[in-house]
This record gives sequence, C-alpha cells and structure tokens, in this order.
Amino acid sequence: MPKVEIKHLTKIFGKRRKAALELVKKNASKDEILKKTGSTVGVYDINMEINDGEIFVIMGLSGSGKSTLIRLLNRLSEPTAGQLIIDGEDITKLNKKELLDIRRKKMSMVFQNFALFPHRTILENTEFGLEVQDISKKERQERAEKALDNAKLLAFKDQYPDQLSGGMQQRVGLARALTNNPDILLMDEAFSALDPMVRKEMQDELLDLQATVQKTIIFITHDLDEALRIGDRIAIMKDGKLVQVGTGEELLTTPENDYVRNFTEGVDRSKVLIAENIMIPAFTTNITVDGPTVALRRMQEEEVSGLVAVNKNRQFQGYLSADAAVRARKQKLPLSDVIEEMPQITSDTLISDILPVIYDANTPVAVVDEGRLRGVIIKGSVLEALADVEDELDDKVEAEKEDVSYV
Repeated sequence: MPKVEIKHLTKIFGKRRKAALELVKKNASKDEILKKTGSTVGVYDINMEINDGEIFVIMGLSGSGKSTLIRLLNRLSEPTAGQLIIDGEDITKLNKKELLDIRRKKMSMVFQNFALFPHRTILENTEFGLEVQDISKKERQERAEKALDNAKLLAFKDQYPDQLSGGMQQRVGLARALTNNPDILLMDEAFSALDPMVRKEMQDELLDLQATVQKTIIFITHDLDEALRIGDRIAIMKDGKLVQVGTGEELLTTPENDYVRNFTEGVDRSKVLIAENIMIPAFTTNITVDGPTVALRRMQEEEVSGLVAVNKNRQFQGYLSADAAVRARKQKLPLSDVIEEMPQITSDTLISDILPVIYDANTPVAVVDEGRLRGVIIKGSVLEALADVEDELDDKVEAEKEDVSYV
C-alpha cells in the first residue's frame, strides 16, 4: 500500500466553485473555466501515489499549482473535491481535532523562510512542536537534542537564530520538523532562499539524513537540477495539472510530451544517468565452491583475463585475475587467498562520478548494492554513454543552426 494516495484532488478559487468543478469533470481547460465562471483552478484533478520512504519531488514553474498542492496535503488549504488518503485513511473527512492530531504526529512542514522564533534558543525552537503537545520538558529536550545532533547542530543549542548562518537556520527548521518523528515531511521550496553553495550542502545533508531516518519526504521546487539530485521520483505540473511522474531518468529519456521535453532540455545527462543504466553482466567465479582450474576454464570460455569473485550468496568478494588463479593452482591455495581488491560503486552512482574511479582502474568497476554484486562497469560503457551525450548536444546545436539559417 502506498503511503499517500491522491485521488481526483481539485482546488478551485472563486465564488462559482460548483460550476467550475463541473467543467473540470468535463476536462475543460483552465482558461476556459476562468472565462466561463470567473474561478481559478489551482489544482486540477490530480491522481498519484507516493511510496513510503521515498523523496518525492513536485516541481513546476510559477503558477503550476505545486505549492497549492502541498498545502492541500495537510489541509492548510481545503480541497474543493477529491480524496487524500494517508496510510489508508482519507484525511479530507477528518474533523478539526483529528486533523490537528495528524499535523502534530504524522506530518511536519519545513518552510522556505525558516520560520524560527528569534527570541528562542536553537534548542527551544527545536522542541517547540513538542511543547505545544504538552510533552514533558525532560522528554522534549532529549528528543530535540537528538534531532540537533543528527543535524550536526547540538553544539549550537544555546545560541539564537540570528547567530547562525542561513544554511544552519534551515537545518534547525529541518531538525524541528523531525523532532516530532513524523512519518511524512513536507518541504515547500525549503532551500530556494539559500546561496547556491549552501543549497547544495543542504541537499547533501538531506540525502544523508534520509539514509538514517527514512521518512516519506514530499519536496516542492522549481529547480530541475535540485529535483534530479534529490528525488527518487519527480512529478511535473503545469497549469494545476499533473503532466508526468517518473524517475529523473524516465523524464529525460521518455518525456510524456513537448512540455516535459522542453522543461528538461539542457540538462547535463552525465550528472543524471547512473551506473545502473550502463552496467553490464559480470563474469563471476563462486569462490565458495570453485577452484583455480574451474576459474581458469571459465576465463578461457568467456575470453576474459579475470573474473569477479563472489560467494554462494552472490556477495561481492573481489577480483580474480588469471595470474592469481595460476598461482593458486601451483601453490594449491584456495581462491579466497589470492583474490585482489577491485573498485566498487553503487548502482545509483552518477556517470560523472564514475569517471575518476575508472580512470586509473586496472580492472572493471564492480556495481555493488548492500554487498551483492549487480554488474560491472567497463571504460567503454562510460565513454559510450558520454559520447551519446555529446552527440545529443551536437544534434541540438546543428538544429539551432538550421533554425537560424531560415530566419
């Protein structure tokens, strides 16, 4: 079951909402609805699911409806129609008391402007959400200090917001949101007010933190590079409508329409494509059962000079070269005694980050997730992927030249 299910969620601003909603059901355009009713459709019949533990990015240009959507998710703005189901419960049917309980315990929000109290210390700001829940002082201090420690801010707990940099203040806002231990974290343009370098640092810290806390994070941004960097999946909105949902790879390689294609053009794909896209199957030897003679025979059959060593559970062990296998046979050694180190990366490593790893490598690079071998990367695969990127850029330049020639 998905963590969040959104079904026909619609938000209409104006006096003639019922008439506008009927036009939404007839798939009338936003402009047509405005002309006929004087009402504006902020969110237009959205249907999508958000999985437990993923960073789900919602993006679009100004006026696309992304910020309205996130405010519908915790009913800071009331939907005109539709369902919002969290853990199987439709929160559009909750009364004020039940909704307040959901906001306090199940979801938290991080704002763009930090929203810290200037007269409270960092610790007092962080424990504020627990204070309004009447949590004991001892418990809320312990939980706030743990959140600050995770954000690497515990040493600053007795300082005030104006004594911290913008990036540090935003980390306090994030720590405060996490102090309640919410299942869902809503982040509305949370990093857009930060300088580019600090913004990148905050993106890294969010990813590091997510690896530890594993929350469901719904992140609003207008920045495609930010979306591609942090999002497990990305939803693109236009005029209140959902245009496409997919991974960064899917949006770049299989855009739904020209809008998505234009939205994503110009992205450096070497900074988006990952190891999983270019890895190939590995020739392996199971050193739990194989001996050197079996390994050498396999190398001969596959016409390779080495094999990736795994155990019976296909857990990565290292690299077995032909020379090492010959030495093991001569000295009657088990293969585990002669395997060598082999560079390894995870399947989500960016192609741009693979280059320095593979440049000086004397072997292929192993792709390993949670100890298990997924495949290998060879230099040719990386160069071919980069060549495809260059060809795409060349094609774009040539197309632009042809357009200019007809002006």
